[in-house]
Amino acid sequence: MPAWLHALDRWIPLRYLTLCTLVLMAALGTLGWWAGAAHPGWMVLGWAGSALGLRDLRQTKRAVLRNYPVIGHLRYLLEFVRPEIRQYFLESDNEAAPFSRQQRSLVYQRAKGQPDKRPFGTQLDVHARGFEWINHSLNPSHIEGQDFRVLIGGDRAQPYSASVFNISAMSFGALSANAVLALNGGARKGGFMHDTGEGSISPHHRVHGGDLVWEIGSGYFGCRDAQGRFDPERFSANARDPQVKLIEIKLSQGAKPGHGGVLPGPKVTAEIALTRGVPEGVDCVSPAAHSAFSTPLQLLQFVERLRTLSGGKPTGFKLCVGHPWEWFAICQAMLESGITPDFIVVDGAEGGTGAAPLEFTDHVGTPLQEGLLLVHNTLVGLRLRERIRIGASGKIISAFDIARAMALGADYCNSARGFMFALGCIQAQTCHTGECPTGVTSQDPSRQRALVVGDKIERVAQFHRSTLYALKELVQAAGLAHPGEIRATHIVRRVDNDQVRLLANQLPFLQPGELLAAIAGEQPWPHPVYESYWPMAQADSFAPRRGAAGGTMKNAPRGAGRAGREAALSTEA
Repeated sequence: MPAWLHALDRWIPLRYLTLCTLVLMAALGTLGWWAGAAHPGWMVLGWAGSALGLRDLRQTKRAVLRNYPVIGHLRYLLEFVRPEIRQYFLESDNEAAPFSRQQRSLVYQRAKGQPDKRPFGTQLDVHARGFEWINHSLNPSHIEGQDFRVLIGGDRAQPYSASVFNISAMSFGALSANAVLALNGGARKGGFMHDTGEGSISPHHRVHGGDLVWEIGSGYFGCRDAQGRFDPERFSANARDPQVKLIEIKLSQGAKPGHGGVLPGPKVTAEIALTRGVPEGVDCVSPAAHSAFSTPLQLLQFVERLRTLSGGKPTGFKLCVGHPWEWFAICQAMLESGITPDFIVVDGAEGGTGAAPLEFTDHVGTPLQEGLLLVHNTLVGLRLRERIRIGASGKIISAFDIARAMALGADYCNSARGFMFALGCIQAQTCHTGECPTGVTSQDPSRQRALVVGDKIERVAQFHRSTLYALKELVQAAGLAHPGEIRATHIVRRVDNDQVRLLANQLPFLQPGELLAAIAGEQPWPHPVYESYWPMAQADSFAPRRGAAGGTMKNAPRGAGRAGREAALSTEA
């Protein structure tokens, strides 16, 4: 900066130049207006800007505005539009934050029934570490249909044949009424499941009659008494509705595992109050923990109780894996009681439809790969896997995402944000503010009207249909007859510039009964995570057993060495 500007800045700070210009404009504009030589607009602009500048100087909340009156607002304007500028102009097609433009475009095209083909080859770096592909066959199969199904609760009174791709848990209240109507209408049209989320079954879920998974959270919405405790009579009345196909107990969710929630009283409208069974205008609390059970054995007894009260409908639970000993405690309770859930949904920490504190979003919960592997392997090792179906959720968008999850042990997959994109979500990430630009997550009627239910029903069904068609093509290319036949031996992962491995060789997989044999002392533990944490688990408590062998990761098995500790970490996440 020139010397004369430095000198001027000492007497009249240049950061006040905008304010000084506005004051001068106000004075000259006023004189000009009195003289009839200037438009009054200049006077109004000058006085309005001067008033804003004086207000900025006197306010005490924002240091930038005190030092840079008027012009400092430009900083907040640019900060406000930064996400849109980045999304539309700066980020690459493959930069996922949290979903890439290519992923979003794939959903939009499939939902609209537009061509989803890509010309001129892949945009991905096939030599990058972590790149994956599915091995194809020189003798591809031929599959007539694409309506892939899996039977859940086959030995129950009311078993359910589920699609391998379904709508994950999202509550009315988090979603708008029109969004719920469109999702359920699409589920009815396409013949797949729609998870209600813990906000219970709203009138909007019932309009089109699509198959429902009723999620029961710690607030027991739709089946609670005046004190917020579980009410078996209210539960039975809702659960026996023919539209309800599965009962799902929510233990935790990937977006914010171990974290409760509060819907402020002003947001508890008459409609939400009726749906959840809570007083209108009063804070609606979802505790972090359940009150109907407090031990693994009590959890399984609660599963059995809900199964009975529902008339024999398949009943299970959803969790994001946390402490390994707590999951092992549930498994020990299965062995001890003989009670097993009909299904378990593993929610990865990638899940994100629930707004959460940044620490929970970024650093709490096990990602889907590690959580799914741990659940699948444990059930296989205990010879319980054939009795329990496993669902997977967590950033699943494409047919390859489904195929990969099935290779790791899933029987079916759920997607939340994928179906939000099908509704028109543009990833504005304002879901929790009530100002969703497309009306998907807003309770504002004027914003909801942007979402035309009839059109979005078609898009939801079309996205599901097109994704399953793409899955069929992948399965055919691999020479298989059903996506349930996909194994880790079909997926290849690049681990270095000049080295690739099958997932079956990269990740640990147990053989049937292998864990039972290790527990009985008939063979070594199949993996350090079991050696460390299985002895800590107990069927009658989620707390770790004191004085048991193993312990925290710093007490990983002696002799396992660095490789053993790292292997344990890779499974525990």
